[in-house]
Amino acid sequence: MKLSGVREAGKADSWYEGDPDVLSNQLDGFLNDVPASVNNSDLPISGAKVIIAPHAGYSYSGPCAAWAYKCLDLSKSKRIFLLGPSHTYYLRGCALTKFAQYATPFGNFVIDEPVVQELRDTGKFQDMPIYNDSQEHSLEMHLPYIYKRVSQTFSSEEEYPTLVPILIGDNKGSEEKEFGALLAPYLRDPDNVFVVSSDFCHWGDRFSYTVYAQGGDVKNLTSLTYKTRKPTDPPIHESIKLLDQLAIDAIAGGHHDDFINNLRATKNTVCGRHPIGVTMAALEALAQDSSDADKDKYKFKFVQYQRSSLVEVFSDSSVSYASAYAIV
Repeated sequence: MKLSGVREAGKADSWYEGDPDVLSNQLDGFLNDVPASVNNSDLPISGAKVIIAPHAGYSYSGPCAAWAYKCLDLSKSKRIFLLGPSHTYYLRGCALTKFAQYATPFGNFVIDEPVVQELRDTGKFQDMPIYNDSQEHSLEMHLPYIYKRVSQTFSSEEEYPTLVPILIGDNKGSEEKEFGALLAPYLRDPDNVFVVSSDFCHWGDRFSYTVYAQGGDVKNLTSLTYKTRKPTDPPIHESIKLLDQLAIDAIAGGHHDDFINNLRATKNTVCGRHPIGVTMAALEALAQDSSDADKDKYKFKFVQYQRSSLVEVFSDSSVSYASAYAIV
């Protein structure tokens, strides 16, 4: 199928600044606030070809996302795989774009048509409906950041990597492993980088998630109601942090099954759990096939954790954000 058309930057002036000069200065500010080194390594981190970063409005998650993007090593990249969850329609399996280009306020990304066709030819992927593709913020919120980092890395637009956007649907653990195995060869290829789009805990009655760790004990989970207005042992925001830390630890451990089991136990509303799961499965497959004894490879290292607000009472709500990188 021939790709065609341009996916417009539909979230500009709503989720992020539409003026390219204002947006560029904002992203520069976020990136400049990140230290020059992380985990005793200068940034970007050599070989950090995979990141997890949030996808909320930049006023909320932009500073957190900057940590992942400043770690990302784009020096050898020829294409960027962008994996995000579907917010606009229910999706089982995974889906590919039908657009030929993705627009940003800075310029357009060219979609890597040969790779998209390779994936489509496996028979494992659906096509994103045009409307849903255009409205999906889990993909769009990464495009200005990617373009900013690409423009900092390469001297001319002719060198800019192509883009491979993939929506990852509501899949079971075994299905995530199948897609992970399918994407593992692309992850192994030194020409490719992966950007994984996910926020973490969405807490509050409006998200239908009010889980609380009584006494700070994650083995003693309950759901708060309006009758339990303001627990203090611990404060709600500290309980949220405990729940997120369990998910973060499971991801950093590098075992896909552990992450699945964590979500099953806590029901944590990690909206990009399936893109993360597929990527973890791909990394785990590479680790199993590798004789490389480097323990720093094939596992995510988290470098930042933030929340949109610090919840204290039942009527409050918050969304958590985390940034991580993996060396391949």
